[in-house]
Amino acid sequence: MNVTQTLDTKGLSCPMPIVKTKKAMDTLVSGDVLEVLTTDKGAVNDLSAWSKSSGHELLEHKEEEGVFKFYIQKG
Repeated sequence: MNVTQTLDTKGLSCPMPIVKTKKAMDTLVSGDVLEVLTTDKGAVNDLSAWSKSSGHELLEHKEEEGVFKFYIQKG
């Protein structure tokens, strides 16, 4: 997977990871992949739902040592 940009939202709580993800996605072009790092457990559901409703594709998400990593491809 080719990550275009990484967004670090660790330590931020809802809704900031979503707000910052939306702003970052606005700077990318279709097909680019954004990696989002967060410690907010609520982001698992929030980013999945947001990606779907915004026309983007959540390629993968995983947790490593308390950090959630999301890979979202811009639609």
